[in-house]
Amino acid sequence: MVEINQKGPSPLVGFVVLREVMMIVERFKSIRFRLFVTLCISIVLIIFCLIIVNNVLLEGFYLYSKISMAINTCEDINDYYNGVIVYDIDDKLEEIEMKNNIDILIIDSDFTVVYCNDLDIINSVNALGNFNLNLRTKILYTKENIVVQSIDENRNNKYLLLSAHLDNGYSTYIKIQVQPIKETVKISNNLLLIIGLLMIIIAAAIASVIANKFTKPIVQLNKITKRMANLDFSHKYRISDAEDEINMLGRNINEMSDKLELTIRRLRQNNTKLEQNIEEKSKIDEMRRQFISDVSHELKTPIALIQGYAEGLIENVNTDEESKKFYAEVILDESNKMDEMVKRLLELMKLEYQDRKFEDTTFDLTELIKEELRRQTVVLKENKIEVEFDETKKNMVFADQGYIEQVINNYFTNAIKHVENVNNSKKIIIRTEKKGDKIRLYVYNTGKPIPEEYINKIWGRFYKVDSSRNRNDGGSGIGLALVKAIMNNYNNEYGVKNYEDGVEFYCDINRSVKKK
Repeated sequence: MVEINQKGPSPLVGFVVLREVMMIVERFKSIRFRLFVTLCISIVLIIFCLIIVNNVLLEGFYLYSKISMAINTCEDINDYYNGVIVYDIDDKLEEIEMKNNIDILIIDSDFTVVYCNDLDIINSVNALGNFNLNLRTKILYTKENIVVQSIDENRNNKYLLLSAHLDNGYSTYIKIQVQPIKETVKISNNLLLIIGLLMIIIAAAIASVIANKFTKPIVQLNKITKRMANLDFSHKYRISDAEDEINMLGRNINEMSDKLELTIRRLRQNNTKLEQNIEEKSKIDEMRRQFISDVSHELKTPIALIQGYAEGLIENVNTDEESKKFYAEVILDESNKMDEMVKRLLELMKLEYQDRKFEDTTFDLTELIKEELRRQTVVLKENKIEVEFDETKKNMVFADQGYIEQVINNYFTNAIKHVENVNNSKKIIIRTEKKGDKIRLYVYNTGKPIPEEYINKIWGRFYKVDSSRNRNDGGSGIGLALVKAIMNNYNNEYGVKNYEDGVEFYCDINRSVKKK
């Protein structure tokens, strides 16, 4: 057996051919190709129109020119004989004949030749009067005393003959030879075709350059807009000095790119803010639930006390007036505590929701601290607490005085509650320090450090490190939460630091800057 191996074209070759075909098709779709083809077709159409016009109008225009020239010559001859301008008429007529390549015949009323340079015109005039000759004549123009005729003696002899009567009674004849116009048109058409081919070649080169010049920036703009579609606004169109439509389009696309980039950036920022707001709302919802839980927990004890002592009064558990007065005082005291706690909670909520507007003014922080020390003088003496504070140092700040007073009160009362005897003394140290455009307030008290696991928790509402403290110390667990909320509204730092023999709380307050 003989095996026959049939080898066909490789699939790879077919793929390459198909790719080349697709590239050619894509080129045909491009503006550059269409502009090139449009320019070439336009030139071909112009040449074609010129050939048509040449065929249709050239002969008529040629005859019209000859007739006009003959009529003008006749009018000039009439003027010569009328004496409008004095010339040597014979010399002037010879000049006209030579200039316009015509023959002129002038005869008087007796049919005597006045002027003639070529006897051929006499024969032509006589032939026109001889009806036996087979002449093809056609009147082309007639007006008053002027008649222009087209005369064909044979195929090779065609001429125009103008006959007219002058004002002095003379008759004039002007003979104009007419070339075979069809042959002239054919030659002209051939010349137009040659010129057209040359123009197409030249125009093709020019069209290619122009198309490339016009389409290059369009291709660049196309690439830029593709990148813009993919949200890449890094590339811009290079603006040239030319104030044309493409330049204006490039400038507009650059402006649109900038505005889109800015809009998308803002949308992203707004989206981020929206996500933050949603997260914040979740936090607020969690805070609200926590608030309700905390309030319900904190109000249980005072409500229970009020309820118990009120029932005791109703049932006359103690009949003496002193006991009844004690019961009433307990109820009043617990009511006042509840009222104070609710007010502080409402204030805390407004601060945490950033729903409170601050009325910032300039004041001396030192004077505010001195006032707080005066209010706490009795408590300090009773507890034998020593306070160190430089009352001579001025600290001008710009903030809401009422809220800063709450911060100082909370820090100071907190220090009084937790101060302990260390090295045979109870001491509270208040000091200030300038830190850039802030003044940092420090409140230190001797005593036990706060356990590290509680450092972050103490700023929460109702949180107490020492859960065994009794209620008579006046603490509600809201003070430090208020400090935190106030500082957060001002975007200022706050915190606490442990030492071996005590604890120091601090916070920043905006300084008052004098305007120059």
